[in-house]
Amino acid sequence: MNQILKIFVFIAFVLTSLQVYSKPTNNGIFQIRIYHLKNDAQVNATDHFLQTAFLPALHRFGIKNIGVFKPIANDTSTVKFIYVLIPFSSADQWKKINDRLSSDAVFKSSAKDFLNADAKNPAFERMESILLEPFSAHPDLTLPKQKSAERVFELRSYESPTEVLFEKKVAMFNTGGEIPIFNRLGFNPVFYGKVISGSRMPNLMYMPVFDNVQQKNEGWKKFGSDTTWKRISTIPENKNDVNVNHIDSIMMHSTDYSDY
Repeated sequence: MNQILKIFVFIAFVLTSLQVYSKPTNNGIFQIRIYHLKNDAQVNATDHFLQTAFLPALHRFGIKNIGVFKPIANDTSTVKFIYVLIPFSSADQWKKINDRLSSDAVFKSSAKDFLNADAKNPAFERMESILLEPFSAHPDLTLPKQKSAERVFELRSYESPTEVLFEKKVAMFNTGGEIPIFNRLGFNPVFYGKVISGSRMPNLMYMPVFDNVQQKNEGWKKFGSDTTWKRISTIPENKNDVNVNHIDSIMMHSTDYSDY
């Protein structure tokens, strides 16, 4: 009888140890909100909303490390954009965020001009939302180390022609050696993620950050000539002209009220 009791105690100890020492699964998701704006008045209105109402509300809800970015091309483009990167701890937190905002008196007061803008003079033209599941090899959002005023955030998007080829490209990052190359070359990625809801799918996105445009250009030259990259990129299932059929690269600066 004592022997049986000892066995049960041992099993309980093993199970408890597994619970304590096993690495928890990251269930977080990232959202990228993209505000489409037609003029400086809308840019100013959206900046004011984000800085004085939206980000402070999310901070009160315990959501930190929110990035706000403007494409460098905004200066000359007809349509202007503001990108907001928000890390949620879970899909449930994301689903409930609008309800929390609508019931928050401080937020509603701070955002009233933006939320109640006249239909003939809206605060923005359109708001787009992209949801991303973090890569297993880089599950958390990482704040950039760079503090330079000239630092550049590059939002990259890789679309694939099929789901199977998309998963091969994701595996190339996660287990195929691509992320370690970026780390070694100092690309300082903020995040990597699979798009799980958005207008362009199948698709993955990631965001390296550089001290300046020159460092960005030099970094990509080093990447293209890297011996490890040349080796893994010549593997048939890894070739970009096979598993990627469209790439976008958007160069951006963070706003002065961004958490970055």
